[in-house]
Amino acid sequence: MHHEHGRAARLAATTRQLYDLGWMRGTSGNVSVVAQDDPRHILVSASGIAKHSTQPEHAVVTDAAGVALDGQVHAPSAESKVHAAIVDETGARAVVHVHAMASVLAATRWPGGVVLSSVEQLKGLGCSAEGEQYTVPVVANSQDMDDLSDRIRRAMNPDIPIVLVADHGMYVWGQSLEDAANRTESADWILQHALLHQFVSRP
Repeated sequence: MHHEHGRAARLAATTRQLYDLGWMRGTSGNVSVVAQDDPRHILVSASGIAKHSTQPEHAVVTDAAGVALDGQVHAPSAESKVHAAIVDETGARAVVHVHAMASVLAATRWPGGVVLSSVEQLKGLGCSAEGEQYTVPVVANSQDMDDLSDRIRRAMNPDIPIVLVADHGMYVWGQSLEDAANRTESADWILQHALLHQFVSRP
């Protein structure tokens, strides 16, 4: 139980950190972390809580499918099923979902996928900064979380831990909460770079 409270505190702190970066406006966005295996339990940020005021008690325990366990005070984020699907598909230990502006604009600009290469910040995603090209998948949005989960499962690129959801935001995952949050920062920078690069005049 002590471990779970520690994870809940880190979940809340990570959520506030991402809010401070401008990516979780109002109650948007959510964070999750695997709390235990066999059976798998996932801590997910609660639905409808203003992200700047997220506290440890706003972490909801769900099963491996993202459904809240009995006795929870709060409802989990509506997207908890998507977090659970990403954990199941990738083996990630934490998932971050944000509505960062760059992720929405990049999905609009490149609906077939965002091609990235030769940027040092790619190392922040566990990718190579040279010699490799990566395509960040873009999927259509859906209010049906089972449908959205299936779209993300089918689209995800095992070489880069990001999926963009058109007109919505992005999901980023990692091997810990800190890893997922750091990768989200790198992803936002890289997507901003991709968008701005086309406006930079070449000599």
